[in-house]
Amino acid sequence: MDSKEYLNQIFKEEEEPRIDKRGIPDYEELFNENRENSKPAIGILKALGKQNAFRIFISGILFLLKDVTLYLPIFTANIINAVTMDGNDKYSVMWINFILMTLVVASNIPTHIGYSRFSDKMLRTVSAGMRNTLVKKLQHLSLTYHKEIESGRIQSKFLRDMEAIEFLNNQIVKGIVPAIFGVIVSIAIAASKSGTVTVFYLLVIPVNVMLVNVFRKRMQKNNSELRHASEDVSANVSNMIEMIPVTKAHGLENEEILRLEQNIKNLKEKGLLVDGTNAYFGSIAWVVGQILSGVCLIFTAWLAIKGEIPVGDIVLYQSYFGGIIGKVTSIVNVFPELTKGVESIRSVSEIVFSDNVENNQGKIRLRYVHGSINFDNVCYRYPDSKTDFIKNFNLNVEKGECIALVGSSGSGKSTIVNMVIGFMMPTGGSLTIDGKPVDLLNLSSYRHFISVVPQNSILFTGTIRENILYGLEGISEERLNEVVKLANINEFTDKMPDGLDTYVGEHGGKLSGGQKQRISIARALIRDPKILILDEATSALDNVSEYHVQQAMNELIKGRTTFIVAHRLSTIRDADRIVVMENGKIEEVGTYDELIAKKGRFYELKNLNG
Repeated sequence: MDSKEYLNQIFKEEEEPRIDKRGIPDYEELFNENRENSKPAIGILKALGKQNAFRIFISGILFLLKDVTLYLPIFTANIINAVTMDGNDKYSVMWINFILMTLVVASNIPTHIGYSRFSDKMLRTVSAGMRNTLVKKLQHLSLTYHKEIESGRIQSKFLRDMEAIEFLNNQIVKGIVPAIFGVIVSIAIAASKSGTVTVFYLLVIPVNVMLVNVFRKRMQKNNSELRHASEDVSANVSNMIEMIPVTKAHGLENEEILRLEQNIKNLKEKGLLVDGTNAYFGSIAWVVGQILSGVCLIFTAWLAIKGEIPVGDIVLYQSYFGGIIGKVTSIVNVFPELTKGVESIRSVSEIVFSDNVENNQGKIRLRYVHGSINFDNVCYRYPDSKTDFIKNFNLNVEKGECIALVGSSGSGKSTIVNMVIGFMMPTGGSLTIDGKPVDLLNLSSYRHFISVVPQNSILFTGTIRENILYGLEGISEERLNEVVKLANINEFTDKMPDGLDTYVGEHGGKLSGGQKQRISIARALIRDPKILILDEATSALDNVSEYHVQQAMNELIKGRTTFIVAHRLSTIRDADRIVVMENGKIEEVGTYDELIAKKGRFYELKNLNG
């Protein structure tokens, strides 16, 4: 058994987390193992410690090698004691100790670099794993979850809370662990010199433990309130930024400022409570430490007067006692950050513990999709509702058929297409894709054959080219140019100096609505989808933009099973069938001309739309 295996047994190191090809661990399983724990955040922190026990131990050993302050008091005491010696040996003792002290000090350079590299790599890996786990969980959570939680709160958890967790881990590995190792070595050296002084040293620890217990609950409560106040501000600022065009258009700047001021005031007050408690705690810990240090000085001076220890050892014991006080105080002073970090782990756990995920494990992975879709008495009921929103929906869609869904707002059109995408699952009846129940499909593989063009184009900061090719590799320039022409994008890119390499700005802010929509269509077209969802893709456009987008959509629809959700009924004249919905049910079905001739609900909607 080698040394690592032996130490692993000592520390009971847990099984390593899954590591991806970039060397980043996945801690989701570690989180889930502690979700039933009465104190899950503490459990997660302990589990991380166990997984890295060997590395933390080695880090502590490396710290002992580089921390010269542990050894300098020995040389200092020896030199002072040499002064009181008789004979010429005092000079050789002084020079030997001086040379040794110089060598020990010089060794700090390589040992400190080695310690930092080893510890930093461990901490950065753990930090990357925590962030990676959070990102993966956010991607796996359902669309319903993301609609329920404000994006500002997620940003607060990913930024503020992850920074607090990083700082906590850093304090444990580079603060608490070295301090513990240093205290052990200091007490061991003192014990080799005097058992009486060692007993006095040991009194320091329970005094500081009592001090921590006095402040612990108040710190936990204050940090929890501060975290929630910070999330409130982050969420409201995110909403404020999105609402700025509306706010300015209606002259409501002052009202918005007043609304945010209340949140900021609350954050300030919670922050002051945390700062005040930490200040009391830190000052009391310092005073207690200084008083104990003074008592140690008097105690060792009394021992020297009695002749029980050499005079030089007063410096040695005082240095080590001061070191112990300093290290114990540093451990105690980390407690506020420990409380903050644990609260941040609890905050991140709220996301990682969520069960509102799309579970694709063990489900059918589709290699190809033809595009036939069948709704058989499909019902959908929202989680908190007592009645069905979609009621006995029956529709058989053939491969390559174009289906338009129309109806008043809230009639259920978007819910139907969300079930086709797999964002929502039927709560009654059966929905099949190529004869396979949608709830048995691996949705991730299934969605490779779907493209969605939403009402509001979703672009990221980057170039037009990057937005079209999002998530794709190996697309030829010829294919890209073909799609650009089909989507009628070259109508405006040809006038831009950088063409397809033009930056679109944040959320595509440098482009018009019609231009952004055509980029979305090109993004869908280049994927050659078998099922296409057009969710009110032209409703927010002017007539000129609608014309260009409609031309692009006509190219996109060819040969694909298509669902069009539309308010502008003139845009669905060529649909194979139009499904008119009302109150979650099918009101009527037919072609454009059939429904107009029938003069039913569709005819009424057409007249309302002009």
